[in-house]
Amino acid sequence: MVLQSEILSLLRLRGSCSINELSELFNVSGETIRRNVKPLVAGGLALKVHGGIVLPEHFQEAPILRRMHQQKEAKKQISSSVAQLLKHGDTFIIDTGSTTEYVAQALYQHKDLTVVTNSSYIANHLASKNKNRVFMAGGELRAHDAAAFGAGAIEFIQQFEVSYAILSIGAIHPTKGCMDYQLCEAEFSKAVIAQVETVIVVADATKFGLTRSVKVCELAQIDILVTDSPPPLELEQSLMDAGVQVIIAESKDSFKFVESR
Repeated sequence: MVLQSEILSLLRLRGSCSINELSELFNVSGETIRRNVKPLVAGGLALKVHGGIVLPEHFQEAPILRRMHQQKEAKKQISSSVAQLLKHGDTFIIDTGSTTEYVAQALYQHKDLTVVTNSSYIANHLASKNKNRVFMAGGELRAHDAAAFGAGAIEFIQQFEVSYAILSIGAIHPTKGCMDYQLCEAEFSKAVIAQVETVIVVADATKFGLTRSVKVCELAQIDILVTDSPPPLELEQSLMDAGVQVIIAESKDSFKFVESR
């Protein structure tokens, strides 16, 4: 039953899983995965497809799942690099987003984490395993990603002082800094930045050079940017001038540093 619950939790986070990746992730045989998947399919909680399972349409939260499939490999590379940066027992605030949800998956084997988040998906994924402590910001959950925003969520995270922030972002511009789509997202990120020692921004290369509706912070307020490709020259120079450490995630299990000048 425990394995079934964990498979279902991961399926709800990803939208689809193959038998092979579930077997590798949970370190059990494919036959064990199939045996635990069978009751989920029988109960209508999962649909069987060739080589794996998918979440039934009536359980899907379409917008966040669509984003989870966009730049999927890049996000997996980024999340793997973030997981290498963090140690057992680390403390961090992590916001909602498709890339940060991949980060939560990559932290599956980390132990004794203290996690503060406004994402119910991330909270569900990291809670009750490996002696993690997970604190979920309260408030009304947003329809398309089940995340909490608003004054209550901000007041909640202001109670914590932790080592890291892991933040998704809508755009990174060489002169306008980090930007996001909505005011509530930017306000939450600003509040998070004030509570942490080290700010890690996770963003794939499609965010480079873009602008969005609301300013989150200046580049100098970022400590580390983890991405999948080198930034364009103008942005690279701006990041270096701001003292941002850029980490290029080259593959799922490796990364390299771009030294600041």
